[in-house]
Amino acid sequence: MTSKTHRIVAVSRFPTSVVALLKYTQAFIAALTNNHNFTDAAQVIAGLQAAFQALDAGETAAKTRAIGTVAARDNAKDALLTALHGAKAYVQQKADAAPEQAQAIIESAGLAVRKTAIRIKLGFTAKAGPVSGSVQLAARAAGRRASYEWQWSADGGKTWTSLPSTLQAKTTVPNLPVGTNCSFRYRAVTKTGEGDWSQVISLLVK
Repeated sequence: MTSKTHRIVAVSRFPTSVVALLKYTQAFIAALTNNHNFTDAAQVIAGLQAAFQALDAGETAAKTRAIGTVAARDNAKDALLTALHGAKAYVQQKADAAPEQAQAIIESAGLAVRKTAIRIKLGFTAKAGPVSGSVQLAARAAGRRASYEWQWSADGGKTWTSLPSTLQAKTTVPNLPVGTNCSFRYRAVTKTGEGDWSQVISLLVK
């Protein structure tokens, strides 16, 4: 079973012209500097500054049209783009570490955001079964040689009713009270013994 969620992703189109790229880099460095979201950004900032200075000097030299200066300028430009991509990856890492603040973190660095759908495998799910009064349960497999114990409750977990164990990480619970919000849990049994009971999930039986 899977569920969709969203990841906030940093996006940026780096300028193609040298002049615009230098201005963009200055703004990026300023956004990272003394930003509470990036307290360990010193190395990233230093890398951007070094690449910026190399390209700035290379652009000045290239205007002289001296032999080799244009190629050197272009190499410096590539190096700055590499540093910018690395800085963006650093920002993304910080955003991923704090999903609830991800958009604010990315935007504080001067970058745009977009939401990307990702699928997450759920550890334990319940859904309506094929007939009224039944529920299908599915859990994450605990290994090749494992069995699964299941329980359900109609009183919010005060009392539990055990169901037949299974060798597969799924089961169908029949004859449940229709219109009742039932709770379910499971635990895996492996060669090391019984595991802990899972988190409790609930579903309105139809």
